[in-house]
Amino acid sequence: MDSKLRKKRKEIIGVVTGRSGDKTIKVTYAYKIPHARYLKEIKRETIIHTHDEKNECGIGDKVEIMETRPLSKLKRWRVTRVLEKTPEASN
Repeated sequence: MDSKLRKKRKEIIGVVTGRSGDKTIKVTYAYKIPHARYLKEIKRETIIHTHDEKNECGIGDKVEIMETRPLSKLKRWRVTRVLEKTPEASN
């Protein structure tokens, strides 16, 4: 099978909410869905365990992640790029 025939992978944008070990981050993806009966929009969040190869992400950064093959028990996503870095706290 040629690599050009590979299906398009899902890409989402989220915020880093945790660092849990070497090369692993937690990304929170927020979205809205309508309530089944009343149709009011409800805020929902999903926490995704993500592979960060370069250890470049910090808490609060806005990142773009892409779906990939299973890398561990929980990791199915990897960081493609950092969109916004949070300013570092100066001491």
